[in-house]
Amino acid sequence: MLKIHAQKLGNVAILCLQGGILIGETTELEDVVGSISSASAIVLDLTRVSRIDARGLGVLLELLEQTRANGIEFRLMNVTRLIGQVLEMTCLNSVFRISSQAEVASMAAQGQHASVVQIVPCGQQAYV
Repeated sequence: MLKIHAQKLGNVAILCLQGGILIGETTELEDVVGSISSASAIVLDLTRVSRIDARGLGVLLELLEQTRANGIEFRLMNVTRLIGQVLEMTCLNSVFRISSQAEVASMAAQGQHASVVQIVPCGQQAYV
């Protein structure tokens, strides 16, 4: 079961995912991303994603197109070695924007009074 924890930093929504992005387990992810309208960017933190299948890749592509259509940036962060290999084998590593935690923190700090924004690591989140 895919678990999701959302945090909002400035205009950036960070979704910490835990589990697998697999057929039959992506509905909540689609719903959560679809409900975010007030963000300039949505970042999926994949630190705790253990697996992804073809349907999961398809959902990520659909979310990319959906967010672009709404003027929202869509990025991946903390891509694990396994997920990175899958993205590379499918040539999707050139389709998705993969950001470092520092890049995401910098994006979140834009327009904020603070020059540094702290991202709570996904391993320290409570998942729903």
